[in-house]
Order: sequence, then C-alpha cells, then structure tokens
Amino acid sequence: MKRSSATEGVVCGVNGGVVTAQIRGAVALNEVAYVTEGQAQLKSEVIRIDGDRADLQVFENTRGLKIGNRVTFSGQLLSAQLGPGLLGKIYDGLQNPLTELSLKDGRFLVRGQYLDPLDSQKHWHFSPTTQLGQQLRAGESLGDVPEGIFRHTIMLPFTLEDRWEITQLAKEDNYQIDDTIATVQHSDGRQRQITMRQHWPVKRAIQSYGERLKPTETLVTGIRIIDTLLPVARGGTYCIPGPFGAGKTVLQQITSRNADVDIVIIAACGERAGEVVETLQEFPKLIDPRTGRTLMERTIIIVNTSAMPVAARESSVYTAVTLAEYYRQMGLNILLLADSTSRWAQAMRELSGRLEEIPGEEAFPAYLESVIASFYERAGAVSLYNGEVGSVTIGGTVSPAGGNFEEPVTQATLKVVGAFHGLSRERAEARRYPSIDPLESWSKYPSILQPEQAAGMRRILFRGDEIAQMMKVVGEEGVAIDDYIYFLKAELIDAVFLQQNAFDEVDKSSSPERQKHSFSLLQKILERSFEMPEKRAARQLFNHLRQIFLDYNGTAWRSPQFDKQIAALQEALATPQEPKSHE
Repeated sequence: MKRSSATEGVVCGVNGGVVTAQIRGAVALNEVAYVTEGQAQLKSEVIRIDGDRADLQVFENTRGLKIGNRVTFSGQLLSAQLGPGLLGKIYDGLQNPLTELSLKDGRFLVRGQYLDPLDSQKHWHFSPTTQLGQQLRAGESLGDVPEGIFRHTIMLPFTLEDRWEITQLAKEDNYQIDDTIATVQHSDGRQRQITMRQHWPVKRAIQSYGERLKPTETLVTGIRIIDTLLPVARGGTYCIPGPFGAGKTVLQQITSRNADVDIVIIAACGERAGEVVETLQEFPKLIDPRTGRTLMERTIIIVNTSAMPVAARESSVYTAVTLAEYYRQMGLNILLLADSTSRWAQAMRELSGRLEEIPGEEAFPAYLESVIASFYERAGAVSLYNGEVGSVTIGGTVSPAGGNFEEPVTQATLKVVGAFHGLSRERAEARRYPSIDPLESWSKYPSILQPEQAAGMRRILFRGDEIAQMMKVVGEEGVAIDDYIYFLKAELIDAVFLQQNAFDEVDKSSSPERQKHSFSLLQKILERSFEMPEKRAARQLFNHLRQIFLDYNGTAWRSPQFDKQIAALQEALATPQEPKSHE
C-alpha cells in the first residue's frame, strides 16, 4: 500500500499511549503515522478508524503531546526490513538497532530517533543462482550472499504476485544492499528493479511457499524431560506457563543454546530490564556447540523491556515472527522464543481499555484468543518452491499471576499450542530443574522414545505421586513395601532423568542417542521386581543407584569413565540384597 500524496491530520485527543487525530484524506488500518512533538516525529500505528477520526497507538512516550499537534500518515503499513545483516543484531520492537542507537545517543533512548536496521554501506558478495529469461515467483532465489555460517538467499520480493521474467541480472561481485541486482518484468509489461532489501508488513504472514506440512519431526532440545515426555516438533508450537521465579527465562535460554535449529530469535516482550541485560551480556559469551564460535552469530534479539512504552510490545512480537518467516524461506529451521506473552496481553488490555472497548474476562479484550491464535498460527514447517523444507517453531512463556493456569492468557494459549510445559513453584523451590511438572504437562508431538516407553514412564510417575500423597498422611510406615519401592522408582526417574544440571559441561545437553541409552538402563531397573526385607534397605539401594546414574550423567559419552559407570550399575543390579551405602 502506497499513496502518491501523504494524508495529514491534527491531534484532537490524547489518552495515555492512544492519540486521536482528525484526518483529512484516506488512511488505512495498521498504517504508520508520525505525530509531531517539537523536533521529534513520534512513530505510531492506526488501530481504529471512525469517520474522519483515527485512533493511533504511539510507540513512544506521549508526554508533551497536545491538541493541534500535526500528524502525517505515511501510506505504509507497519513493516520490517528484510535483507542480509540481520543476524547477530539487537533490535527494539520497531527494528531500531539498539547498539547503533546507544553509540549515537548514549545509554538513554531519545524519542523520535529511528535508525536503518540494515547497514546500507556494507558490501556483500553476491553470487547469482538464476539466469536471464527465467520466470520466478515471489520468494524464489535470485542469488545469495555469505552471512555468518549460512548462505543468505536473495529472493524475489514477497509483495510480487504471479511470475516475473528476469531481464537483467547482476554478475558476481560485491554490492551494497540498495544496489540493483536484477530487473524483472511482468507479462503485462510492468518492470521492477530488485535490491537485496525488501519490506514486509509484520502483521501479515509470509506465504510464498508450495505447501504447508504437518509438524511430525521431533525438535531435539537436549533437555531430557522435553525430548522424551513432552516433545516439541520442528515447526510446532509450545508454551511455558509458570509463576514468577520458576525458571521460564532460564529454560528458554538453555533451549536456545542446545536446540537443533539453525537460527534462534528471542523476543523479550515486556521483560524486566535486569533479565534482558543478563541475556544481552551472556549470549555473546556463549559458545555455539555447532560452530565453536559465539552463539550470537546465529541469533537475533528483539528487546522491549517493561520500562518501554506498552504499544511497542505488540510490534516486538510481530517483528520477531516476521524475521523468523523470512529466514524460513531460505530452507532454514528457526526457533522463536517469546518472553513473555502475558505482558504482551497486558499491553493489549491497556490499549483496549483506553479505546473503551467492551472488556472480556479479567478486563482483557474480547478478541484476546483470536490474536494469540493468529500469532501461533504463523509457526509451521513448509515445503518451498525449490523442494527444500524450512520451519518456524514458536515457544512462548506465560506469566500467570500466582501461578494460576486458569487465567485467560494461559487458557487462550493452551487452545492453540501443541505442547504445554507447565512450571511448578514447588519443584523450583525444591531445586528440581528444569522445574517442568511432568504430571501437569502434556504434548501432542512424537517423542524420541517409543510411545509405550514414554507411556510406561508416565504411569510410574503418576502412581509414585499417588503413593507420595498417601505417605504425607500415613507416613512411610503406613504403606506396603511394594508400594514404597514403586515410590522409590518414581523418585529415581525424577532425580536421574527428569532433572538436569545446566551448569555441568556434560549434563547440560543430552543427545538423542544418549537419552535413549540412559532410558534403556533406567528401564531395566523400573521393570525389575525388588524383594527387599525392609524399607531402609530399599532406600539404601536406590540411593546407591541414584548416585551411579548422577555420575553417569556427568561422564563424557562413550569414554573409559562412562564404561566404569555402566559396570558399577550392572554390579549394583546384580546384588540388590546387599546394597553399598553411598554417603
């Protein structure tokens, strides 16, 4: 959408982050507008049109705005800029590069400052992958440039419909992103000059692909409880609800380090500044297990802290998913981590209240569920025109007040996601990390284990929990020895398989082969019938087995020390009546 002449208006009302403008001319929903305040041009978006008035959500602090301020409508929808140079960058919700902004304005953001998200001066070595006369569709490759460990595909812009013929094509050489690398022509005679930079509206999904695929392939995260009991599919969706302090942000960071994906995009949506600063400081220091270089080279961080204007929280989520879809079009697998969607929903509630819309449950807007669903629907695995498969996997955290999973944001999210990783305050306080509750959580996706293996583990955990609740009433003495051993088996699963040491060099990430091997060893214990003379002997035996497994978890895979741990486990199983006490 682009108009030949700009529409203008004047401010006739200010209500927090919502500004009402009297307009003269045509405007469109989601169009970008600029409100003049002194020397600053404050970026905003049209969110409602009523006759000759438009309501705008301003992405900046509105202090100082008054009746009569001029408003200029751009004729452009709120869009992200796409092209080489995105990886390794830290942006705000409007795709302003924060590192460059800090160099220009210092540590504090200045209202109305917007910088180019892509470096227009840098040269990229373009290599054509097509030829003159070829007919291309939107999203198909014109060539590529090196970007980090990937070949960044330069595609025909997604805004072009039908097929276009290449009439001019640049030769292999170094170019800036705004240099013309191709000229294409439509069958009706229209021509377009193509550069490495393109724009796409952030609230519209990119659909330049052949077929949408069902997510069936397990996305390996290296976290045992997720990969075995609560798997995530490549191109699937999952949510991590939990009370404050239960470890949502840490779990996301662990996943971003070890997940089997090409690119990680983190949208810190309304997070506390301290957590965001920790992420910004840690990621450049993290070593990527795939390349041995910094993990930041294949990461994009979208930052919108709780101290920033609430309107920008919404844009940060949509900007992040648009960048994810862009790299998906190159046949890459993307993991998008949104933290936290609750604060995004709170921003919607605030704006909805200022617009005086009819509130839904707990004063959230009545359209909360549809907005959350439209966001998660942009995940998926797709088959591209060239036969390659790319995917976007979306994982969002939810911060329900008091850990109440019955609140509207959690319930709206559960209706659309494929896996639910509910965090437990009790497990977090007991230092059982990751603090995912294996009894409350679920997944619709396939596990790396056989279905009957995962189901058998869950049965033991559920039965063990029932016995634990019984023991809280009658004590250990009040349960039979067989039930007590069943309880010890469930505790063993929890201690040596579901819990994982994120600070141990070996145990912080577990490969699928190792997870299957670990479970096969554990299964031999779970299937065994132990005839113990007394509960004290049973406790000693399982403490001994527990320590052997913990040593095994911290031992390098397929090493001499690893073989020693296996031998020790076999010895312990061979003599269950005479356990070795382990202090």
